[in-house]
Amino acid sequence: MNRIAVRSVVGGLLGGRNCNRYISTAVAVRPLDGAEFLNRRNGDVLGFYWRRMMSTVPQSAETASLGEKEQKESQSSVSDDAKKGSDSVVVSNYWGIQRPKITREDGSEWPWNCFMPWETYKSDLSIDLSKHHVPKTFLDRVAYRTVKLLRIPTDVFFQRRYGCRAMMLETVAAVPGMVGGMLLHLRSLRKFQQSGGWIKALLEEAENERMHLMTMVELVKPVWYERLLVLAVQGVFFNAFFVLYVLSPKLAHRVVGYLEEEAIHSYTEYLKDIDSGKIENVPAPAIAIDYWRLPKDSTLKDVITVIRADEAHHRDVNHFASDIHFQGKELREAPAPLGYH
Repeated sequence: MNRIAVRSVVGGLLGGRNCNRYISTAVAVRPLDGAEFLNRRNGDVLGFYWRRMMSTVPQSAETASLGEKEQKESQSSVSDDAKKGSDSVVVSNYWGIQRPKITREDGSEWPWNCFMPWETYKSDLSIDLSKHHVPKTFLDRVAYRTVKLLRIPTDVFFQRRYGCRAMMLETVAAVPGMVGGMLLHLRSLRKFQQSGGWIKALLEEAENERMHLMTMVELVKPVWYERLLVLAVQGVFFNAFFVLYVLSPKLAHRVVGYLEEEAIHSYTEYLKDIDSGKIENVPAPAIAIDYWRLPKDSTLKDVITVIRADEAHHRDVNHFASDIHFQGKELREAPAPLGYH
């Protein structure tokens, strides 16, 4: 049988017939003349033709298999190219999760993943910065004196280095909203009750404070011991505030209200040093321009001004929340100040 097959192939070659009909059409093969074929009959060419001719796999299946292989190789090369690109992001087609194309108002591509254009806003600079909650009850005085006590080591450590001071302040200020929102979320799940929008309001506050920090990091590069201090302060403050909020939400919100009053004072002093020339009024970071919708030529002074206005809004929200508790009501019974920053 082997001799018959070989004679058939050799006969086709010598007779000028095309042997490609024995081979899958997915592979282009150059016909060999009789002498070349006979000289290489014991080599790879004969073996190749013999294996292809005796294969029982249909041509369509071979073509499909080869097509799948080429597709996988193509996808692999695209994935490798994407990994090598510094600006590209590898996205899995399997999960179907892709970022939509987002642009600015001028048509340029949106550069941030940490916030989207619909989360940006123009800060309300008309808010009254001088408002102060006068301590009336015993818990009010406890909250007020606690905050004043916490200010002492901050003044000693940072003195008038308001850039580093603001960076440290924001790592603390972003904690209460997250803790309060988390505990209200768990309470809503336990009691099968709506939160009245307060979960979202407090988480918005935490996110806004975090964006303050992301902006300050662009302006002030923390050194190693400042990063170590952030770790220590965050660990202590998170746990302390968590326990405080569980025991007395009205005291916790009052403490935050007074902390925000101190933040307003610190940023006011920051602006004074900028106006006096002690701190250079450098151009505003790109992240601040997009987040607060500032003009392209904005400076550090503009950034600090909008951050101070945000802190004034947070002051009002937390004193308002504390007043609700002092009246013997729950937060869900009062309208949540969504989008108030």
